[in-house]
Amino acid sequence: MEKHNTHAQDAHGSHGGSMKSYVIGFLFSIILTIIPLVVVMNDLLNKTATTVLILIMAVLQFAVQLIFFMHIRDEEKPRFNLMALIFGLVILMTIVAGSVWIMTYNAVG
Repeated sequence: MEKHNTHAQDAHGSHGGSMKSYVIGFLFSIILTIIPLVVVMNDLLNKTATTVLILIMAVLQFAVQLIFFMHIRDEEKPRFNLMALIFGLVILMTIVAGSVWIMTYNAVG
């Protein structure tokens, strides 16, 4: 019984990330924030390309947050957290797409 408790304690103790992991995640976050900022402030790309760049950087920023700060891949069974995350994203995208659809096709003209 004691062996089981120490195993559970070790599993909880190793949940946090290392300082190296946090620094790498922080640097990625800063870089992924600065790139679109520089592009927008200096008007380097046209409107469509800038929008695409911002969306790509946002998705990459989301991935960095999940991997380096929320430790989505470090758990014993990350599948449940990943399924809940995907379900939440599907609900979010459904609400956003439905709102855009309604605003587009029900506009008073």
